[in-house]
Amino acid sequence: MQNDARRADILTQLSKSQKPVSATALAEKYHLSRQSIVGDIALLRAAGNDIIATSRGYLLATPPKVPFLEKTIACRHNAAAMREELYIAVDEGCTVADVVVEHPLYGELRGQLQLSTRHEVNEFLARCGASEALPLSFLTSGIHLHTLLCPDEAAYERVAKRLRAAGILLSD
Repeated sequence: MQNDARRADILTQLSKSQKPVSATALAEKYHLSRQSIVGDIALLRAAGNDIIATSRGYLLATPPKVPFLEKTIACRHNAAAMREELYIAVDEGCTVADVVVEHPLYGELRGQLQLSTRHEVNEFLARCGASEALPLSFLTSGIHLHTLLCPDEAAYERVAKRLRAAGILLSD
């Protein structure tokens, strides 16, 4: 397969997928190295394609197929409460799209999460445990924001209520 055709096929795969597609999976499909796929993604981005890199793979930033309510929550917790925070959100039917911190030198730093299930939360936390890297919230004494994609206002309200009760929601 020629390079241009492969890149077009990668875009098609990303547009059809509701979950992140890993560079490793793409490399296996095209019988290439993972680094070649990373290069393809860089070229696709340079050509104007809005591709998001998450810790689990790539997503094409397109409007979702189902309507959702986008809400931002402010949280503060230690490392031990990270699982509880993420479980609360996904258990109420929301997706934790990202984490955002305000760094004193660099300004806003955003990490893509795209976590919708306990399984995805567990995989993310396992990667955290296996890595020497610290979560972004460690840069700001645990204070951070999350963008939540919620099916409706009631789901958001349930998340906020449970996070408040757990002492995780940053209050006014």
